[in-house]
Amino acid sequence: MDIETEKVIESVFPDGIPESWKENPDFYQYLIKLGGFDIDQLNKEPDHLTDEKNSVLQQTQELAFSNYKTFIRTAESSREIFQQFNETEKRLDGLAQNLPVFVSKCQSFCDASKDINTHRRLNSLTLTRNAELLEILEMPQLMESCLRSNQYNEALELSQYARQLGTKHGDIPIIASIVSEIENSWSGMVGQVVSSLRGDLPLPRCLQLVGLLRSMDAFTEPELRIKFLQARDSWFQGLLSTIPKEDPNLHLTKTIELSRIHLFNIITQFKAMFNDDDHIITSRDVTINESAIFYHWLEEKISQFLTTLEHDLPGVTSIDSILGQCTYFGLSFGRVGADFTGRMSDIFVRVIGEKFKTGIIRTTRKFEKDMETFTLINKVQRTDVKVETSAKSENPPEQLVEFYPLAEYCNGLISAFNELRVCAPVALSETCMRLLEDSLNSVAKAMLLFYKQEQQAFTAAERENMIKFAECLSKQLVPYVQYSIHAIFPPSQVSVYLGISVGQLQKEGVTYLDQKFIVEPLALLLPIRTIARESFLPKFAPTGSSSTDSSKEMSASTGILSKEDTTPQTEVTISKMEELTISQTERLSETITQSSEESVVESAEIEQDNEVKINDPSDIC
Repeated sequence: MDIETEKVIESVFPDGIPESWKENPDFYQYLIKLGGFDIDQLNKEPDHLTDEKNSVLQQTQELAFSNYKTFIRTAESSREIFQQFNETEKRLDGLAQNLPVFVSKCQSFCDASKDINTHRRLNSLTLTRNAELLEILEMPQLMESCLRSNQYNEALELSQYARQLGTKHGDIPIIASIVSEIENSWSGMVGQVVSSLRGDLPLPRCLQLVGLLRSMDAFTEPELRIKFLQARDSWFQGLLSTIPKEDPNLHLTKTIELSRIHLFNIITQFKAMFNDDDHIITSRDVTINESAIFYHWLEEKISQFLTTLEHDLPGVTSIDSILGQCTYFGLSFGRVGADFTGRMSDIFVRVIGEKFKTGIIRTTRKFEKDMETFTLINKVQRTDVKVETSAKSENPPEQLVEFYPLAEYCNGLISAFNELRVCAPVALSETCMRLLEDSLNSVAKAMLLFYKQEQQAFTAAERENMIKFAECLSKQLVPYVQYSIHAIFPPSQVSVYLGISVGQLQKEGVTYLDQKFIVEPLALLLPIRTIARESFLPKFAPTGSSSTDSSKEMSASTGILSKEDTTPQTEVTISKMEELTISQTERLSETITQSSEESVVESAEIEQDNEVKINDPSDIC
């Protein structure tokens, strides 16, 4: 539409024209036609248009009246066509909505058809390779059969093949399931192989089993060593646990035998399989000395054996036999660098020393109990007994029979010596000396205590017997004990052990009794000639008659033997005893009583007999 036409339309139709006219080409042709009219024609044009309108209206009415049936049918047909078009449109909308579902179902059908086709092809392929697939499916059962029949090499090959199969086809569920079952069986095989090490195995079998564990690559080298030692130790502990523990002799003997045989076999097997004493593994976090694993285990086993030895040895009756077996056991381990005889010797020395100490304490206690019932009344002196020193005789002094507590005490010492001499460690020589000195000193104190308690009621004969009683201890029993000690611990051997001469040994008093210390409590009862150069008696200097009067008063009050009643042998002793004052005697008595109470150690009570027979001591030599 040009500008002129628009101006014409605006001038003719100031209110605007309908939108439908704008699209109608007849409207623009009519405008062009109007533009060609003159004024008269334009003035007549409205009337012309009105007439034409009326004519058309009339024609339309006539047409409608003449063809009204056609119009009705046309209207009905149009309405029906409109309804059908609406229904068709609804169905087309429904079809349009269902088309994607239909397309998807068609696609699903196509996919299902492809899967079916694929499965059909796979089933055909499976059918053609049925034998090979059956072998793969039966691999778990085959693995179990190999394990049940102990065919570990075949099981290992099968496990390796399954791992390779899983690496290539791990995405296939059935293959993954088979590999998983075989892996479980493989884990059981590792445990079964380790369990097989818990038995009495020869070296070739151990080499085979450890080689299998290495091939399995289930453990690192340190872990493999630990597993081997744990398995063998478990079997070894099972053997030890079967030994009866009621009898210490049997238990210790069997423990030594089994430990010596089987521990040495385990060590030999370990050395054969892990022959790398200086092999050290270095990792990012820690440095592992693999040889230390073995020696730590060996130290644990030795400590365990020593604990058993220390527990059972006190109850053993034949220590020398056990010592021989243990020495052979310890020296045999020296071939593998684990000689532990030095550690065993401490246990033997301690146990033997404790047994000897117990025997001496029991003997001392029995002597003190005997002294409670001992009496010097009606003590008849034997004339058929030779009075001579027994320092060089292996037989006990016969004079001891006259005083049964000393005879019983000597018997107890001989029993302790007989038990000690079978296995007498040189290291115990000084300890035994000190025990004997203390025991003999306690005996002397007990004798003095007896004298202090009974002296007031003594007759002349009883006083003489008391002096002989003290002399019997000093001149007979002490030299005999000294001789017995040297028979068990020869000074020559002790001097070699200490690396000094025999003279130096005697000078230092090693293995030599201190007779001065032993008889010190009885110094007042012994004649001066029987005492060492350094007298134990207090040094009193009697002056004038006052000293004499006091000695007489003491004699009268205490009943000490007068010079007229004494024999020549006892004159010197009694004259010395008269020099003591009453207060000094009381102080000495209190001191002796205190020392005696401190030296008594609790021990088993032993019944005493008044009729005593001295043991045969010939074995102590």
